[in-house]
Amino acid sequence: MKMSSAIAPVTRSKDEARANYDRRSRRYAWSEGLFERASREAGVRAVAAKAGESVLEIGFGPGLSIIEFARAVGPSGRVTGLDVSPRMQEEAARRVARAGLADRVDLGVGDGNELPYPDSSFDVVFMSFTLELFDTPELATVLGECRRVLRADGRLGVVALALTEPPGVATRIYLWFHQRLPRFVDCRPIPTVDLMGATGFSVLEHTRRRLWGLPVDVLVARPVAKDPHAEGPPEGGSS
Repeated sequence: MKMSSAIAPVTRSKDEARANYDRRSRRYAWSEGLFERASREAGVRAVAAKAGESVLEIGFGPGLSIIEFARAVGPSGRVTGLDVSPRMQEEAARRVARAGLADRVDLGVGDGNELPYPDSSFDVVFMSFTLELFDTPELATVLGECRRVLRADGRLGVVALALTEPPGVATRIYLWFHQRLPRFVDCRPIPTVDLMGATGFSVLEHTRRRLWGLPVDVLVARPVAKDPHAEGPPEGGSS
């Protein structure tokens, strides 16, 4: 995969990630969430969930996008969320209930490496500042799972810190902290567009934003139709 050797590893454990986001759950919407909000909302707009659609958000955090999706799909649609943190699930559930949208939302706790949903279940899968939390060998697995649960004409929306070549000054500084404080600065830039092509997606829309000088990719992709004569996963796919 292009630039794969340049992707920094994620060295904290899943248990450490769960504990970290449990601790941050009550204040996340007002701290990190505020910094991420403009890019996250751009991603929600880009993926454009419609009335009656079925949406999955992986890494829903305090549930801000979940509420936006629930309003967009209306009473005939369904929104499902999966997050590694039980405390985030509780926080998001409270927010959804206050918004009066609990009847169209299901929130679960789990890992994007193994989605507990049948094939072709969703019209939309969305991740905001979540894909880059998975270690490098997991990236293709997670995207493969997204492709599996999406319908053939479904859409994948991703907002992620972007790895550019060469990385800019802000990215190099950020990676310095990521390497030295892996339990707290646990996400890192990834080559989002290249990952799409390597895991069986075609990019429909792509814009690049900035977050404190760091490049952020906002994209929408669609699963590429499988070649019935091809053997194995697409090049660079799940290992």
